[in-house]
Amino acid sequence: MNKLKVSRAIIVEGRDDVAAVSEACEALIIPTHGFGITAETWKLIEKAYKEKGLIILTDPDFSGEEIRSKLSARFPDSIQAYIAKADALLGDDIGVENAKPEIIAEAIELALTLDANAKQADERETSVKWQMSDLVEYGLSGYEGSAELREKLCAKLGIGNGNSKALIKKLEHWNIGREELEQAIKEIQK
Repeated sequence: MNKLKVSRAIIVEGRDDVAAVSEACEALIIPTHGFGITAETWKLIEKAYKEKGLIILTDPDFSGEEIRSKLSARFPDSIQAYIAKADALLGDDIGVENAKPEIIAEAIELALTLDANAKQADERETSVKWQMSDLVEYGLSGYEGSAELREKLCAKLGIGNGNSKALIKKLEHWNIGREELEQAIKEIQK
């Protein structure tokens, strides 16, 4: 596998994540070392944000989402890359470090593509609007199995998992239309 060349800095949680992402990408990779982000690390991340831009790739668990939230609040124009729980699982351990290099590269490529598509939509001043009734129509809300379907869909689209309200925000943010959503649903139901 050829390594993906990434000009932005990739922010991960720990040194094992750095090793795993290094297998997939040629990039500046900065670990936060969990919740206890030091002043020195904040300065390094801020410098990377200003000079290169950031891609945030944290573990698909509660702690990872909390760290992502802290980073996103401070660096709002960061690109969000996500790995599905199923791809980050090794026994009872959930983490980026458990994902295969090709999964990591795909997650980063997809995040970059989604970001570029969202920026193009902003330039065209067109956006997709979603309603809760749309999610119900597609079985993504209000039914037994909706949460599982949402999780699979979010993994397929590379937008990070969430409840129904979060999914609406994510679909609108990345300007994902009905055709793209329907295609993704067909693919995950195969």
